[in-house]
Amino acid sequence: MSQNDNKEKIDSYFNPCCKLDAYNWLREISDNFDIPDVVEVRFKNTRKEYFRNVNELRLKRNDIIAVESSPGHDIGIVTLAGGIVHKQLPKNRLESELSELKKVYRKAKPADIDKWREAIELETQTMLQSRKIAEKLKLDMKIGDVEFQGDKTKAVFYYIADERVDFRELIKILAETFRIRIEMRQIGARQEAGKIGGIGTCGREICCSTFITNFVSVTTHAARVQEVSLNPQKLAGQCGKLKCCLNYELPGYVEAQNNIPSKEIVLKTSKGEAYYQKNDVYRGIMWYSYNHDKIQTIVPVPVERVKEIIKLNAEGKLPDELITFQADTSSSSDYKNDVGQESLTRFENKNPSNKRNKKRSSRKNRNNK
Repeated sequence: MSQNDNKEKIDSYFNPCCKLDAYNWLREISDNFDIPDVVEVRFKNTRKEYFRNVNELRLKRNDIIAVESSPGHDIGIVTLAGGIVHKQLPKNRLESELSELKKVYRKAKPADIDKWREAIELETQTMLQSRKIAEKLKLDMKIGDVEFQGDKTKAVFYYIADERVDFRELIKILAETFRIRIEMRQIGARQEAGKIGGIGTCGREICCSTFITNFVSVTTHAARVQEVSLNPQKLAGQCGKLKCCLNYELPGYVEAQNNIPSKEIVLKTSKGEAYYQKNDVYRGIMWYSYNHDKIQTIVPVPVERVKEIIKLNAEGKLPDELITFQADTSSSSDYKNDVGQESLTRFENKNPSNKRNKKRSSRKNRNNK
């Protein structure tokens, strides 16, 4: 069995899109990187590491290789090789630790891949069994994933716990049950969601399993600034925490709101007092109503006009109206059909085609004969 055939079978155990994948924008540049000195290797889920190619192997993307581990060796798939790897090292703060990177042993042999496949097939069963053992020991922890090393000599148990857990007895039982070296590694709820993966409410794969490598804390302040409804069911992601995407547009909202007057200021006009209801920071429009409780009739007012009314009120003057002209609340972009797309109903022909009539008439003639 070829290495590519083995890789296709092994990829069925992995996320097919390759989690936290990086685009190699230097792939078409032919430089002195035919034999890469450092390669990026992916393992299960979001785990990636960098290794030194000390044996000067000709490695390329998707090669299955055996790398140094502690102890023994592990099996992984090359995701980046060449000049792009040296651009990735500073981002991961490894440029000064190049000499301390582990080594690439060789390209994986069929025997290595067969053992690796056997190890992968044991992971789900081992995770379920370990959960039962932890439950019997009444440990306040959740084992979210298990990753076997490529040579089946070691397994990493990823767990979640709110408080410190004494799992010394658990390690003894696991070592006796599975007869391997045990390593317990604590992760957070966001890291677990990244390992499991899934589809977000936006319809795309969740960010923590595609490109997020460091998790920044998300607070309800981000939702308040963007005037998003504080609904826990809508704001929570798969991990049960606030969605990471709440931080994406936050700096833009904060910068745009510097030009927006305070929402607490009541505008005074000859018709009465107008109360703030909502705003559109990017289009520079604020909505006001004359009744604080009833918002059925709200008036869009440009930010410049709001500032002008505030200035007039400070001088003791009352304008007649909130606006002197109707603010344009429609989209400023006028989209046109530049592609020349035809009507969606162009295939709906009510009249039967001539070909169909000819076929029917020919069938009738045959039957008459």
